[in-house]
Amino acid sequence: MECPRCHGNMAHDNFQDLYDDTGRLSFSGWRCIICGEILDAVIVSNRTNRTGPMVNRNRKFLSSRK
Repeated sequence: MECPRCHGNMAHDNFQDLYDDTGRLSFSGWRCIICGEILDAVIVSNRTNRTGPMVNRNRKFLSSRK
């Protein structure tokens, strides 16, 4: 598998997550040997379902100040 960040090699790895609220203590995923990028099923799902950037959603200031 190729790393999406640096295009290096990814190795299969098991990770521990003590703060997981589902009761699971470990999960499997991929870690890049070069840059350390971590991918698992949840990360890939969140990245593919991400919405686009919020354009023109900045604050509007009133120009009534004199």
